[in-house]
Order: sequence, then structure tokens, then C-alpha cells
Amino acid sequence: MTTRVDSVGDFDLPVWLPAGGQGPAIVLVQEIFGLDGCLRSVAGELAAAGFVVGVPDLFWRTDPGWSSGHDEAGLNASLAVAGEFDPELGLADVVASLEHLRSLPEVAGKAGALGFCLGGSLAYGLAAVSDPDAVVSFYGSTVPDQLDLLDRISCPLQFHFGGQDPYIPRDAVAKVEAAVAGRANIEIHVQEQAGHAFHNHVAPMFHNPEAAAAAWRLATTFLTTHLR
Repeated sequence: MTTRVDSVGDFDLPVWLPAGGQGPAIVLVQEIFGLDGCLRSVAGELAAAGFVVGVPDLFWRTDPGWSSGHDEAGLNASLAVAGEFDPELGLADVVASLEHLRSLPEVAGKAGALGFCLGGSLAYGLAAVSDPDAVVSFYGSTVPDQLDLLDRISCPLQFHFGGQDPYIPRDAVAKVEAAVAGRANIEIHVQEQAGHAFHNHVAPMFHNPEAAAAAWRLATTFLTTHLR
């Protein structure tokens, strides 16, 4: 596995390449913590599984290269940075990242996206405005208020939520469950015992190892099925 940093317009796109040199592509979309140790480990794990992974620097307009700690101070600092983030411009960056990955000689086959938290919302938006081959969205907080986008999505889409998430109440998740029921291209999984950001293993205040492991098995199986 090798890494490099590509330029996409005015922002950086760190890229992880699989040991075989080629594979399907995944745009990995960050949480508010930026390109931190958790996201780097996810990128490395996906690359080890044979994917070409690109991670756009979403906060490049205000705080390029942002990465924070995962204590209360780091959370508050990241929330302040996220407060300056323009979701519409950020979504355009995710779309550009998908297009860039598809243009690479190392990308063989399909291209999709996986996002966490802020990235989960943007990955969902990507499925509605562009043409990814598959999308996985982890606990995107804007999803319950953007259910009108579902009719614009034709690609395979997988949602993950925590049943004890204080930022996305369980009744809001239930609205998503009801909205996707009967849609053959969409599945939803709720880890009832987990809260927000349960996959982030470097954030003790959020991480739920059992829920993370269960959701990750579902996500990687989904991506392998639809992108290979």
C-alpha cells in the first residue's frame, strides 16, 4: 500500500493505493475532526482490502489540513470549524473527488463513497446529485431532514445510525426507516445500543466497539458487493 496527495482544483486529495496497484475507488468523506488518526486507519483498511481511496480536505477554504483531538476541547474546536463550512461547496468538492478518482489509471471498475457524520450527510447528498456506483452513509445528521432526496437516488445506498444518538434522535431515525421501506436499492441498519460517531475508535466519548464491528462488517460487505 502506498499513499500520495493529489490536487483537485484548489484542494488536496490524499490517496491510498492498494498493494495490487489497482482497484475500484472510494471517496472517504471526513467527520468534523478532519483527516485524523481514525480516518487514516479507515483509509488504510479499505486500501488493504483492494480499494483506491481518496479523502478530500473539506475544510480547505477556512482551515486547510484540519485535524483535531477527540476530547471536549477538540470537539468544540471542530464544531467551530464546521460552523464555517459551506455544505453546498463541500458537496461540490466530494463530487469533484469522485470524478478525479474515476480519471486515475489506478482505478479499475466502479467508484463509490463512504462518509461518517458530516461525511455521512455529504455522501448521501452525493448519491442524489451525482452518479456513484454505491454509497455508505454513517450517522449523517442532515439525512432525516432531506428525505426528499431519496427519489433522486438510484444507486445502492446503505445507512447506519445509532439508536442512542443524542444528535439524531431515534424518532428521526424512524422517519428514515419508514421512508426507505420498500426501496430495493436502499438498506438501513440501526445499532440500537450505540450513540453518535460509534465507529470512531480514537474518540472514547463516542466509540462503541461492538456496534462499530457489526456496522463495519455490513459496510465493507456492501461496498465489496457493489463496487467489485
